[in-house]
Amino acid sequence: MAYSRLAVLICTIGYFVVASAANFYQDFDITWGDGRAKILNNGDLLTLSLDKASGSGFQSKQEYLFGKIDMQLKLVPGNSAGTVTAYYLSSKGATWDEIDFEFLGNLSGDPYILHTNVFSQGKGNREQQFYLWFDPTADFHTYSILWNPQRIVFSVDGTPIREFKNMESKGVPFPMKQAMRIYSSLWNADDWATRGGLVKTDWTQAPFTASYRNFNANACTVSSSGTSSCASNSASSNSAWLSQDLDSTRHDRLKWVQNNYMIYNYCTDTKRFPQGLPPECNTA
Repeated sequence: MAYSRLAVLICTIGYFVVASAANFYQDFDITWGDGRAKILNNGDLLTLSLDKASGSGFQSKQEYLFGKIDMQLKLVPGNSAGTVTAYYLSSKGATWDEIDFEFLGNLSGDPYILHTNVFSQGKGNREQQFYLWFDPTADFHTYSILWNPQRIVFSVDGTPIREFKNMESKGVPFPMKQAMRIYSSLWNADDWATRGGLVKTDWTQAPFTASYRNFNANACTVSSSGTSSCASNSASSNSAWLSQDLDSTRHDRLKWVQNNYMIYNYCTDTKRFPQGLPPECNTA
């Protein structure tokens, strides 16, 4: 899809589908960092910076209830140990839902760890972690979240790395009703991020900077009054993602990533769950 600054609003029965590949000024608010977050190039580029005094962050103006969200990121280069770049969807409240990408920095020459998690009704503990098959600091790469009523799929450059299926029928909560905003932040987490906190942030390397471009959302939005909602049926070709699943090719690519680049999977951590693995882990 060609990126443009035009937002295409498609009204279908019962909900709005928004396809936007828009300007950061139009789509996001910088929420913290005291000038460390910057929107540049007429709104085409956003950068977050971290120094010893503070990190920085931003959030979407819109709230979404299901969608296909893409963002291109270029991560902190060099010695990024102790830093975390977080890019995620989240609702509010004590029983919030959340879909996480977190990029855990490392010493120069050592790989980033891509940390993923899914929270539903305030419960997480569904971590899967991966190495990447490229240097995520050398260029921009696309990190995507597909969220529809059947599944959540995390993808990198179009390659699925994780699928979390809706298994409410087995008593597993799934994000279905709470609208979520997009958030991102760059912050210091050297008490845990790199080798369990053994490697600390080297502030002589500051400021640390991560860059963002080419945000794209094909998604259902919820108005500020909360009156709009997604419907599962659609007459629009732009909402094919509402029922999208993994075809055999994409499923094979998912298995390739998990077999070669997954470094932690909560579903195989029997020491962590001695009473038995979570129910979603006991399916093929």
